[in-house]
Amino acid sequence: MISYDEATSAMLALARPLGTERIDIDRAIGRRLAGPLRAAVDAPRCPIAAVDGYAIASGARGEGPMVLRVVGSSAPGSKPSADVTDGEAIRILTGAPVPEGAEWVVMQEDVCRHRDSIVISRTPERRHIREQASDFRQGDELLQTGRLLDARALVVAAAADQAAVEVFRRPRVSIVATGSELVSPGTAARSRLAVPDSVSLGVAALAGCWDGDVVDRRRLPDDLARLTAAAGDALGGAEVVVVTGGASVGDVDLAKPMFVPHGLRLVFAKIASKPGKPVWMGRARRRIVVGLPGNPSSALVMARLFLAPLLHGLAGGDPFAALRWRPALLHSPLPAPGPWDRFHRGRMVGDSVCALPNQSSGSQQALAAADVLIRLRAHAPAVPAGGQVEVLDF
Repeated sequence: MISYDEATSAMLALARPLGTERIDIDRAIGRRLAGPLRAAVDAPRCPIAAVDGYAIASGARGEGPMVLRVVGSSAPGSKPSADVTDGEAIRILTGAPVPEGAEWVVMQEDVCRHRDSIVISRTPERRHIREQASDFRQGDELLQTGRLLDARALVVAAAADQAAVEVFRRPRVSIVATGSELVSPGTAARSRLAVPDSVSLGVAALAGCWDGDVVDRRRLPDDLARLTAAAGDALGGAEVVVVTGGASVGDVDLAKPMFVPHGLRLVFAKIASKPGKPVWMGRARRRIVVGLPGNPSSALVMARLFLAPLLHGLAGGDPFAALRWRPALLHSPLPAPGPWDRFHRGRMVGDSVCALPNQSSGSQQALAAADVLIRLRAHAPAVPAGGQVEVLDF
């Protein structure tokens, strides 16, 4: 059995990007750039109007009221219908190309129009023209390697005229929930011996939040032959296989044995942590296997601590960013953790954190109220109310 910090270091050593792929920009939301994104065009492509109004030549800008003849128009996406010289104006809309000869765009609010002429009542104070490449130039680096392609970044990528982007591959995840008692949610009422399978659903949801692509989720009874076959299928279709349950010392603890015929090599077998002692990690057929407890609450806590940073790193993110502990003041006292690291489910109340009263591994209701994990390091003293602890977003 190793410490939580030792297990974390072993996990982080595996959290390296899987590779890259080029995908259409329409499918790139939530992905991470595998290289810098550069502009393929200038933005704007040419000088354009910043407001609705009239484009005028520099010589037409004088003191006092000015009367100019309207000789044409310009709309976005179209070539101006005419050039402009002194004494003339072009009706122009926001985003439209500025005609040749124009140096100013006068806001329509500052203009009175009478048929084919306009009167400018006062001298324009601003040009209201966006110059070519005033936002960015062709070849400029707009987004850096590793940038998450969220809504804001996708606007930039599309504006750069990029139809496809090079991104890090997302790890495919297969989840196998073991336990003869598990049944599909909605069917447990048929038998008092049945338990709704909440664990695999929760782990799948967490994996999806941390860059995992869940390609398979199944539940199987405690039958070694069936589990071994399922392990082979999972290893053939995913980079990360997560198995829940069967990781203690009982007669039907088959989580590790089901992978032995596939060449399982353990990275670590148990950790000095509460909850989460049965957590383990290994390699089989060059895939990563993560073993989580069968209790849904413990499984979700350990998935947040180990599966989240693993998937985040495999997908090109910074795995350390998924383990960003921060200080917080404790609302109510907590006892000393003893010789193992202790992780409490907690909730932020203003600037302080309160440990939830029910910390049982079998408690699921408390998960809905928890938004952070509180870490008490092994052998640390008890923490009084107002004392400082470490918290991690849950």
